[in-house]
Amino acid sequence: MIMNYLYSFRRCPYAMRARISLHLSHLNPEVREIILKNKPAEMLAISPKGTVPVLVYEEQVIAESLDIFQFALKQFPQSNGPYLLNAQYHTLIESLDSIDAKTLIQQNDVVFKPWLDKYKYADRHPEMSQLAYRQQAELFLASLEQQLSQDAFLFANHPTFADYAIFPFIRQFAGVDSIWFASCPYPRVRVWLNSLIESELFKQVMTKYPLWLDDKATIHLK
Repeated sequence: MIMNYLYSFRRCPYAMRARISLHLSHLNPEVREIILKNKPAEMLAISPKGTVPVLVYEEQVIAESLDIFQFALKQFPQSNGPYLLNAQYHTLIESLDSIDAKTLIQQNDVVFKPWLDKYKYADRHPEMSQLAYRQQAELFLASLEQQLSQDAFLFANHPTFADYAIFPFIRQFAGVDSIWFASCPYPRVRVWLNSLIESELFKQVMTKYPLWLDDKATIHLK
């Protein structure tokens, strides 16, 4: 029997990124939903850094969200899935090797994410004000706003790799001060983000699963 399971935490944007890719593939792992304050010993044994997501497939342990994304879509493509048309799916697969997409994702992960964390938890980082942290994070939003001036999504008129990899973090940013975000000077980003959040794909991605440690039931991705 093939070992095939995913350790996930529903609200983590990295875990969202992984679950998006799995819903877009025909790889359907068992979901082991955890809470970060009570990490299973089984997960720590195979991935000592203790972060999610962690995908186990046969003898492989993949513990980075972007690596899971690449693995799921390149090894288990599903072009006739319910979320994208065939031509759109083909463009998505092509985008996995796009240097421009990878560069933008790296900016999100390396530059924007640290400012997002300080903005969200400004009380833990009194070196600067929450406003100052937000203004630093906004530099990335401004670049996305410019990128979205050409198409409805970052590199096409439908979502591709960069959109799916980045929007969970922009969603988190928007939630810090939703009133400010609703009138912020990034209207294209708001429309883009809302379309992804309201998509049927994301609704499935955000399915609630029981905590695996409570009963260790075998539940597959829905």
